[in-house]
Amino acid sequence: MRSENFRDDIVFHKWMRGIDLVFHTTWGLFSPREIDAGTWLLIESMQINESDICLDLGCGYGPVGITMAKLAPKGRVFMVDTDFVAVEYAKKNAELNQLPNYEVFLSNAFSHVPDELQFDVIASNLPANVGRELLYIILEDAKKHLKKDGRMYVVTISGLRDFIRKNFREVFGNYKKVKQGKSYTVAMAVNGIVENVSDEC
Repeated sequence: MRSENFRDDIVFHKWMRGIDLVFHTTWGLFSPREIDAGTWLLIESMQINESDICLDLGCGYGPVGITMAKLAPKGRVFMVDTDFVAVEYAKKNAELNQLPNYEVFLSNAFSHVPDELQFDVIASNLPANVGRELLYIILEDAKKHLKKDGRMYVVTISGLRDFIRKNFREVFGNYKKVKQGKSYTVAMAVNGIVENVSDEC
């Protein structure tokens, strides 16, 4: 195969949450040929209401945020990433999937998220190498941007489950294991709940 062929967009369709979606990606983005198992588990586990205001934190080419927007047609979805290529492809995919209710922009976590924005749902596929310091910054900022009873979902490799539980309880006061797959775990915290939430599914 000639190297020029690698410059073409990778294109695939995926049926998620009862919706047929199309994605264009490129080499250099995370999991460019298919939705990775962690992201898939997160998408299948989130509770999204039709009027929710949502944030996809670290959106990549947009599978989580685009699914959110489809599930919340009366709401609005914001997608952010530190990578300008990811932002470009998230915008492209939002247009290809005919979303009227989205915004995509560059941001290092919450650095460029307007202070006044308040979310019903924040979701993120956290990298395996996230350090305690960065995680704590992300969680503290997420808490500030969540409405009362707003939900934060994260998916991580299952080896980080205890790490996430500890930090969720420190910042939010609660933790719930939503779904555990073979290699990944989806966890949730609710803003405004002070007692511990059972970590049982």
